[in-house]
Amino acid sequence: MAEVTVACCQVTPVFGDVKGNRALLAEAVAAAAGAGAGVVVLPELANTGYMFETLDEARALAEPVDGPTVREWSSLAAEHGVLIAGGFAEDGGAGELHNSAVLVDGSGVLARYRKTHLWDREPEWFAPGGEPPPVADTAVGRIGLLICYDLEFPEWTRTVALSSAELMCVPVNWPLVARPDGERPIEVTNAQAAAYTNGMYLAVCDRAGVERGCDWVGGSVVIGPHGYPLTPLTLSTPATVTATIDLATATSKSLGERNDVHADRRPHLYQRVVQPS
Repeated sequence: MAEVTVACCQVTPVFGDVKGNRALLAEAVAAAAGAGAGVVVLPELANTGYMFETLDEARALAEPVDGPTVREWSSLAAEHGVLIAGGFAEDGGAGELHNSAVLVDGSGVLARYRKTHLWDREPEWFAPGGEPPPVADTAVGRIGLLICYDLEFPEWTRTVALSSAELMCVPVNWPLVARPDGERPIEVTNAQAAAYTNGMYLAVCDRAGVERGCDWVGGSVVIGPHGYPLTPLTLSTPATVTATIDLATATSKSLGERNDVHADRRPHLYQRVVQPS
């Protein structure tokens, strides 16, 4: 494995304008690839926008995994020689919709993930995923997928890490909430903790702007396996943040000479974590 540049394209989708959003995303991918990116991450529900108000809206905007949005991302990946991770509203068939993400290259879909931990009103439109998060072998290394609120569950980020992921791509839509002066968004702090406790890179792609009265954090960030951001934080406007990383540095989980964040685990004592409360 060689170094690879990861780009998180923090754009401003327009709710319901799927065609326009795809054009916006294609422009962002092209610009990121032109600047040297090998992995491009897009926001959660990047093709539709997030602030659904009715189930009918969600049904009208959702697409199957082989629909036009994902096909276009694969074509863009082939054209620019990149990997693309992004979120979309998925029509899963049998009447179920999902808040989903894919990882694609020029050959097609390498991994598809359906968000498991649904936030706020999402259960009104989406069914939760029922499978562990995927980790795919790619030309640059092993890449996993999660979506937004999934990051709040350490069991889920650990699941990705224990599947030998070196990089986790996380499309998000983080709503802006009040925080103390001088503090970074708690969502970013939580992502840093996930990177550090699992010894892997995270590439989190948020969005910018205002949608149906909701302001977004604008917290796109690439984080190293020691938990520190490798890119600027909290950009409230559209921007692409990039970092050049060496995924080989995420294969070792050692903390100095005596400790290892995986080997030091004691799973036989953790049974309460997975028992129903």
